[in-house]
Amino acid sequence: MNAFNVLFSASTCGVYVPGINASDIPSDVIEIPQAYWISLLQQLAVTPKMISVRADNGYPVLVDTPPLAPEEAAKAERLWRDSQLSATDSMVARDRDELEDGGGTTLSTDQYAELQAYRRALRDWPQGSFFPFSEHRPGTPLWLAGYL
Repeated sequence: MNAFNVLFSASTCGVYVPGINASDIPSDVIEIPQAYWISLLQQLAVTPKMISVRADNGYPVLVDTPPLAPEEAAKAERLWRDSQLSATDSMVARDRDELEDGGGTTLSTDQYAELQAYRRALRDWPQGSFFPFSEHRPGTPLWLAGYL
């Protein structure tokens, strides 16, 4: 093995370096260029993929992750929805407090109405026909990102 290669194991989808992993190297390793492995890791850092193995040569490749089971997708989307509601709770409370104080409010009347409509859509979303598909999440008001 030369200094520019590493050992890849199909059974673990991991890389091994003899000087570091001498006693832990699986028996199914193949030699691959270190630059190839590094390029996979760089791509993995910016894509929602996972490492797999090509059947024809045992080389590592990036593949799409399998879709979540329906129950897992629903749970993940409910967690996202709950986090959006929690993130806007303080905005609603602040606006109500400011109204009770008799002073001006941070949000305009239109923004407050839009915020409440968004929160209502979040609460109703799990009962919708497109739940739990994330591409059908309720649309966030454009101005809201500046407040979160």
